[in-house]
Amino acid sequence: MAGQAFRTFLPLFDQVLVKRSAAETVTKGGIMLPENSQGKVLQATVVAMESGSKGKSGEIQPVIVKVGVTVLLPEYGGTKVVLEDKDHFLFRDGDILGKYVE
Repeated sequence: MAGQAFRTFLPLFDQVLVKRSAAETVTKGGIMLPENSQGKVLQATVVAMESGSKGKSGEIQPVIVKVGVTVLLPEYGGTKVVLEDKDHFLFRDGDILGKYVE
């Protein structure tokens, strides 16, 4: 079902649809963190994207990230989108701070 929702929603131009990673609830030492001290998660996985936007000369400038890549997001920004009762966010390709290399 979730894959079907993403086939019906495709971001336009240089928008990238991401799903934020889950917040850490336990420290490396095994201490449980309360919800208010977990902080905002800045990591996300790219779920869907379009080919890119047109530059000034008319050629398509491709989106730098690909589906399945883990990226670093800015602390603020993005547009919340709810698909299949799950929160996703739309960011412009240029707003993404970086991608993690495996």
